[in-house]
Parts: sequence; structure tokens; C-alpha cells
Amino acid sequence: MNKNRINGVIRAKEQLVNALAEAASQAQRTGLLPVATLPEVAVERPQNSEFGDYATSFPLKLARTAGKNPLSIAADLVKILPVDSLVADVQIAPPGFINFTFKNSWLTSQVDAILEEGEEFVHSDAGKGLKVQLEFVSANPTGPLHVGNGRGAILGNVLANVLKSAGYNVEQEYYVNDAGNQINVFSRSLYARYCQALNIEYPFPEDGYQGAYLLDLAKEIVAEEGDRFLKVPPSEAEQELGSIGINKMLDCIRKDLELLGVVFDVWFRESSLYKDGTYQKVMEILRRDGFITEREGAVWFVSTALGDDKDNVVVRGDGSPTYFASDIAYHYDKFIRRKFDRVINIWGADHQGHVSRMKAVVSALGIDPNKLNVILYQLVTLCRGQEVVRLSKRSGDIITLREVIEEVGADACRFFFLSRSADSQMDFDLELAKKQSQENPVYYVQYAHARISSILRLARQKGIDYSSGNVSLLTSEPELTLIRKMLRLGEVIEVITQTLEPHHLTYYSQDLATIFHSFYKQCRVITDDETLTKARLKLVEATRIILAKALHLMGITAPEKM
Repeated sequence: MNKNRINGVIRAKEQLVNALAEAASQAQRTGLLPVATLPEVAVERPQNSEFGDYATSFPLKLARTAGKNPLSIAADLVKILPVDSLVADVQIAPPGFINFTFKNSWLTSQVDAILEEGEEFVHSDAGKGLKVQLEFVSANPTGPLHVGNGRGAILGNVLANVLKSAGYNVEQEYYVNDAGNQINVFSRSLYARYCQALNIEYPFPEDGYQGAYLLDLAKEIVAEEGDRFLKVPPSEAEQELGSIGINKMLDCIRKDLELLGVVFDVWFRESSLYKDGTYQKVMEILRRDGFITEREGAVWFVSTALGDDKDNVVVRGDGSPTYFASDIAYHYDKFIRRKFDRVINIWGADHQGHVSRMKAVVSALGIDPNKLNVILYQLVTLCRGQEVVRLSKRSGDIITLREVIEEVGADACRFFFLSRSADSQMDFDLELAKKQSQENPVYYVQYAHARISSILRLARQKGIDYSSGNVSLLTSEPELTLIRKMLRLGEVIEVITQTLEPHHLTYYSQDLATIFHSFYKQCRVITDDETLTKARLKLVEATRIILAKALHLMGITAPEKM
């Protein structure tokens, strides 16, 4: 990939922005506009395609300082705007818009550009190699992953794919909560189940983990280790069993995520923050800088000094650090030790109250809090049609992520988890996810790719070499509409890098599939007209590349047959 390139349509936007800025500067030099600081120039897609490919409200912004009618300003700018190979038509629209329509020749030339560059056509170096850490899932290793964890996994993984394509240096990380009270509870619970597996009566902790998976885990350890943990004091046995159990649960979690196509670069252990002195160091820094106080028998972080609505306990009265204390040390490690330029945490919506205090901590450490982004995702409800599914058929317990993957497949899981914005609650219809029909959105998109592949196979079977196809022949409305939609993927990527909302890819891929199916109905590809056939085969191949890229960004396979 040419690291200095910008994908075609983004470059076209920049050309329009630069042309408008230059026209305004020239208008100032010639007295058509008063000399003043120019407002930012922006061009956007109009909601109605009848208004062209792009529109700008720049004249309306200029009117505020110029004291002139925005339509008059628009007319002056249009007279000055350079006419080049990009724009076919420029129109002025009330109350002060300028609308631009690309030349057909420019649009069709992008087909050859896509064929030349492949999926890298939509790549850019916008991120300039900035070091970004994406931390997501990070479920406690005290049980199997559930469906909600799957949603966080796909949000993080797809966002990582998009940021990488935009030139960011991305590291995907799982934060392993292997310290604190929940690990102690897990260890006691596992010891009780271990005893039961050996037919030894032992009281189960009142606050213990009840899942059937824990008895299975205990039986597995008995098969490997025998009864040796009955020969040491319970406290010692609990600690060693807990360590074995946590590692086994992590192995299970890792395998579940791999089934979903999610592989982490780093598995970071919370316990390491205490072993290597990071926790002690960051507490000393905060105490030195006046952000730590002691009252009511506990140690507090003075969040209110940084705009939070209340102070927060970091060390309890019994001397044990809170989860918040671990998170302080963890984010010190992220920003100060490992020097990430940007950190993105993807958390369940139940962590909403944790966001402001983490921003306060980052600020207290001398880091711009805007470098920390937190995405909160809402709950997932499993259903079969209209019926809500709450319990596993297999265990009568919670439905695990693995069960859902096994039932509907990784591709459907990924698409459905991604199909709504993170802040929207979602219903995951298991029956719909399994349907092999156009009702199922992931099937619909993949079928478009398979149909395209079948057309290209037929061309190969007929011995048609379309490498010399003349794309300037692609002048019909269905052809140009398809090209325009293909070119939107670069913009979708740009929007996602700015908003951190990867769900836009699902809508884009469905739209592109719909437009391709429409083109296919209206424009026969392989015909007796050899020159038109070759041109359309180029268009079909370019569509395959872009649709495959959209699927690959979502981590979904692009099948050639269905």
C-alpha cells in the first residue's frame, strides 16, 4: 500500500474543500468579500442525491461576517471556482448552498483504480501511525463468556480492523481480572465443587459461583490431579485450585473468542500491577500531587477536584484496593509506561458511572482526558422469533457465547452483534440468523458476493479477458449508481474512525448488495456486445473487491458459492 495515498473519494472531497477555500481567498483579494478569518470549509453528502454528489453551506457561514446575501456569495464563488477533471456541474441552491456533481469520466476512472489497488483502495494514512490501544471483553475469568461479551468482542475487533485500515497502529488487549475478591470467591467455590466431585461434603460459599460449568471444571481437575488437594490445608488448596481454574477458564475464553474470529495481541493480568510495583508507584504520584486523601477509615481519590460529582474510595478500611484502584494503575500503565497515544475501552453499559472518574484519573496523571474514549454497549436479548430465550437447553443455566456461535455460526454472530449502534439495546433473533434467505441480512450480503463470483466464473469459463475493458462505456444510471455506492466505503471508514461506531458497515454492506442486485436486474453483464461486456465485467469485479473489503472489515467471510 502506498502509505501517502488517500482513497479516491476522500481525495475528491479535499479537492473541493481546497478549491472553495482558494476561491474565498481570491474573493477577498478582489474585494468581493471583506478581509477576515475564513470559517472552516466543509463539504458533505446531500441527503437527496438529486442535489449532486456533494454540497457545501460555506456561503452561509461567510454571510455572517461579510454582511452579504449568501446566494450572492455563492454566485461569486462559483464564478471563481476552477473547472477541472472532477466536477461536471455546479449548482447554487437556496438559502446559500453550492452543489457539486462529479463527471462521469471521473466516476468510471475509479473502477480501474479499484481494480489496480484491490482492497487497499479504501486504505489511508489518516491515522499517521498513532499508537492506539483497544481494550475490550475483559470479562472476569470466573465463568464462560455470555452473549453480551460477544457484542463487546465484535465491536472492539471490527473497530480495530477499521482503524488499522485508516493507518493507525492498533493493539487489541484483554484485561484479565485475576486479583481481588471475585477471585477469592471463585477459588472457594471451585474447592467446594472439587470436594463434591470426590464425594466429600464441604460447605459451598453463600456468595459462590453457582454455574454448572464449575462442577465440570472441578471434575476435569480431579481427572488430572486426583485428590492431592485434600491433603493440604483448605486455604492452600483453594489458592492453588483457583490459579489452575483461572488458567483453564482463560483457555476456554480464548477458544470461544477464536471461534468468533477474535484474537487478542495482549492478555494483560491485573495481578501484574501489584507484583511489579505499578500500583504503589501511581498511588505515590497521586498522593504527592494532592489527589489522595484519608477519611472515614479509607483512602480516597479526590475526583471532585477534577470535576467529578463525588470522591471515590481506592483502598477500603481493611486495606484491600478497590477495582477502581486497579483501574488507576492499569491506565497509568497504558498511557505512561506503554505510551499509547489513544486508549479506547469498550465496556458494558453497567460501567457508565465509572467513566467520569476514569477521565478524572487520566487528567490527574497529566494526560489529556480526550485521549481516553469509552464505548458503552447495551444488553443483548436472545429470542426465537417473538419468544425470548433465557436459559440454555444444554445446561438449564445461562446461555453461553459458545452455544450461540455453534447454533448460528460465527459470520451471523458477528453481523448481528454489529447491526445496531452500541448505545441501542438489541434483540438477537436466533431463527433469523440461521435463515438462508434474503430476510437474513448477513446471508443477503454474502449472497451478493457469491452472485458476483458466479458471474466472474462464467466469464472465465467463456474465456473472456476483460482486462482491456473500457470503463468509459459505463454511463447508464444503474452503473453510475453502483460506482457511487462503491466509493462510499472510504467515507464510511472515515466516519467510523471519527465516531467509533462500526455498525455503519452493516448498513453500508446491505445497501451495496441491494444496489448491485438492482444493477444486475437492469444491466445484463455478459452479452453479445463484447466491448460492453468487458466494461461491465470490470465493474462487477470492482464491486466484488469493495463488498469483500466491507465483509473483511467486519471479520465476515466472503463466499464464492452459496
